[in-house]
Amino acid sequence: MIIEIIMDSFIDSMRLVPFLFAAYLVMEYLEHKAGNKMQQAIRRAGKGGPVIGGVLGIFPQCGFSAAASNLYAGRIITLGTLMAVFLSTSDEMLPIMISENAGAGMIVKVLAVKLLVAVTAGFVIDLIFSGNKKEMQIEHLCEQHHCHCENGIWKSALHHTVEIFLYILVISLALNLLIMWIGEEALGSIILNRPVVGTLIAGLVGLIPNCAASVVITQLYLNGVLGVGGMIAGLLSGSGVGILVLLRVNDDRGENLRVIGLLYAIGVAAGMAAELSGITF
Repeated sequence: MIIEIIMDSFIDSMRLVPFLFAAYLVMEYLEHKAGNKMQQAIRRAGKGGPVIGGVLGIFPQCGFSAAASNLYAGRIITLGTLMAVFLSTSDEMLPIMISENAGAGMIVKVLAVKLLVAVTAGFVIDLIFSGNKKEMQIEHLCEQHHCHCENGIWKSALHHTVEIFLYILVISLALNLLIMWIGEEALGSIILNRPVVGTLIAGLVGLIPNCAASVVITQLYLNGVLGVGGMIAGLLSGSGVGILVLLRVNDDRGENLRVIGLLYAIGVAAGMAAELSGITF
């Protein structure tokens, strides 16, 4: 069992490497090659970022959330775009629904709700925090991680990628061992038969930066022991390892807490609204 968990943690972490490397390569290029004009063009294009982020996030992986955390730490994308990616990220939800023959109609509806909430929240957040925009901090991020940028953008991007990969691997392994010790059934039982409180708890479970969170939430709903509200809250607040990466690369702790708070609040609010509306999938 221990060997299986180590292998699963390694494989899951390895899947993030292409996304992390691409994100860092973009950041290094902007810092060393593109110049101020390119950076300003990206900032102007950021107004439509929540749509792009929301669409990319619904694909069945959490690589985009990891990449988005790095891009946000360098202030390449806006807070609204980051939140759109986090809220729409599906992690293991889609593969489980497909394997359980949930039906195309149900899957499309769930993804549509996640996308709608993600994009809407992203635009609203950018509108509210439009006066708090910060200049790009790619150079600061580079210095913080001692990436030796003078050796070229490819080498620097690889340095960043390896560092974050090892960080994710260690934390993921620890979480997987903890969840094995607790048991997924015990984790699921925490939110059973609690209509309102269950939604609040499901949102907290979703914040766990591990694929087990989306697995538990999705399976409980498909088995009929978790309501629509709990399912929506848990799947919206779940961002894969996105939060984990953000905590590592963004040194503004207060801002990180605000992101986590917004993620949880939006997920729970959407879950409560779904529960009250009587929506079904």
